[in-house]
This record gives sequence, structure tokens and C-alpha cells, in this order.
Amino acid sequence: MSASKTGLLIVAGLVLLIGWLSVFIVDERELAIRFRLGEIMQSDYEPGLHFITPIINNVRKFDRRILTLDTKPERFLTGEKKNVLVDFFVKWRIEDPETFYTAFAGDERQAALRLLQIIKNALQLEFDKRTIKQVVSGERAQMMEDLTINGNKQVEQFGIRIIDVRIKQIELPDDVRSAVYDRMRAERERVAREHRAEGEETAKGIRAVADRERVVLLAEARRDAETTRGEGDAQATEIYADAYGQDAEFYAFYRSMNAYRNTFNNKEDVLVLEPDSEFFRYFNADQPISSYGGARGGGE
Repeated sequence: MSASKTGLLIVAGLVLLIGWLSVFIVDERELAIRFRLGEIMQSDYEPGLHFITPIINNVRKFDRRILTLDTKPERFLTGEKKNVLVDFFVKWRIEDPETFYTAFAGDERQAALRLLQIIKNALQLEFDKRTIKQVVSGERAQMMEDLTINGNKQVEQFGIRIIDVRIKQIELPDDVRSAVYDRMRAERERVAREHRAEGEETAKGIRAVADRERVVLLAEARRDAETTRGEGDAQATEIYADAYGQDAEFYAFYRSMNAYRNTFNNKEDVLVLEPDSEFFRYFNADQPISSYGGARGGGE
């Protein structure tokens, strides 16, 4: 090969190399910064083909996509002074590549460590204001929103933006879990005792009312019975009086017969009386039963 052809090939190669070094492509998923001898010249490149001056300029590219910061669970202290293990993650991305490069020299790992520390501090502040119950259920969503807003205020100076902060899981450490469960059990037992005491008090009230009503009902029944008995006795007395008024002698005879029957109903009984006593009035043959004999059996 002649020297002229060799020279042309070398020139063509140099031209291709210079042309290759003079262009760069920015992907849709990338951010780019152009430097001139180490000085930032431009950082607002759109996706596409761009040109630079070889050797004098160089380009640094960064990920435009949303990045995920996910670490091992961290220990935090709640407003109740209880330790909890919190597993969380952070979604973030680079907003201003120039500021990001200035803050971290373009090192995403250093940026993630700084972001983690900011989120951990913010989480501790949020947990300090809340109990375990509020963190787990009541105010969890509000806490995540506050973390995102407050975190963005702090990372804005680094050229990055927090998209979202989420808590995946909250667990009690082993040394705290048993104590919390014991306290929960004691609280449930206290509530159960209160319910039982309220039930016993209600039962006593119901029994007292029932006993009072029973006494009232019995008193009313006795009153009605006494009233009915009194009315019956009055009617019986009235009947006896009417009968006695119609035939006093017969009424006396009838009463004596009942007395004889009640007195002599046992053969072993002994009664010592004067033969002419009033009790044997109707045993005396000389004693007339004028009303009874005259009215009922006059021929005998």
C-alpha cells in the first residue's frame, strides 16, 4: 500500500474518531450534564442527539427514572416511650442534575444515604407525636403525607424530590412485645371486670325491684283477703243473728248439741261437772224445749 493511501486512511480514521467523540445521545430515561474542563456548562438537555467539542467537553449522565430506597427495618421510639421496628421505603428521583452533581458529585449512593438519614429523622419526629395505635391505624396515612411534604423541603437543596414514603410493616421488638401483650391483657381484664360489676349492679337493682313488687303484691293480696274474710264474717254474723232472732231456744239447743259432740267424741275423756249445771241443761228431762218441741215435734 502506498504512503498516500495510508495517510488517507489515517486521516479518515481520525475524522471518524473526532466525529464519534463530538456527539452523544441522551435517552428518555436519562439526564445529562456537559462539562468544559471540569466546569458545568449545560444540564437541560432534551432526549436526542447532541454535539460537544472533543477533549475540551465531557458529558455525565444520570438516571431520570424514579428510584427506590429500601433498607432494613429501623428502630423508633413512640410517644409512649415504646420501641418499634419500622420497615419502610422511599420513592425519589433526580429533579435538577446540576444541583445534584454539586451536592453529591453525582454519586447516587451518597444521595441515598443522605436521604435515608433525613427520612429517619423525620420518622422519629412523627413517632414522637403519636402512640402505637395511632401509628398503626388511626393516623398512618396522614403521617406518610407529612413525611413526604416535610422531606421535600429538606432535599430540595440537593436537586432531588421525594415521590412517596411508605411504611411496609411495624413490629414490636421481642423484648417489648411480651410487655405490651401483658398490658393489653390486663386492660381487657379490667374492662371485663367493669362489665361484670355493671351487670351485677344491674342484677341487684332488678332483684330489688322484683322483691319490692313481690312485697307489694303480697300485701295487697293479704289486704284483699282480710277484706273478703271480714265481709264473709260480717255476712255470717248477720246470718247467725237472723237465725237466732227467729228461734233463740232452738239456736241455744243447736249450740249445745255441737258442744256435746265436740266434748264426748273420745271415750277416754273425763269431764267432772255438777249434774244440774248449765252444760247439762238439755239432759234434764224436766227442762222443756218449748220452742223446739212446740214448733218442730209437739207430739213427742
